[in-house]
Amino acid sequence: MHRISCAYNPDTACVELRLGGNLILAVDCIAVEDQVARNLYECSALDYLIYNAPLEYLELVLSGEIEDYLRKYTDYSRLDGREQ
Repeated sequence: MHRISCAYNPDTACVELRLGGNLILAVDCIAVEDQVARNLYECSALDYLIYNAPLEYLELVLSGEIEDYLRKYTDYSRLDGREQ
């Protein structure tokens, strides 16, 4: 089956992957955030992926690599430059 589209649906709070044959794979973003995000920095990183790279978000969730991604790419620095 070929991919038709992948986008965030704000009405359902899901990233939806539409495949040929009228198949839809939907991932509940709130449930994922509740399971893996430990702080606001990680929530923000997930939100960025959801809106700007929904296919990559879906691939990370389905592969089980979303937590590794957050540990590797989430910036925990303060905006004012001071140590936490």
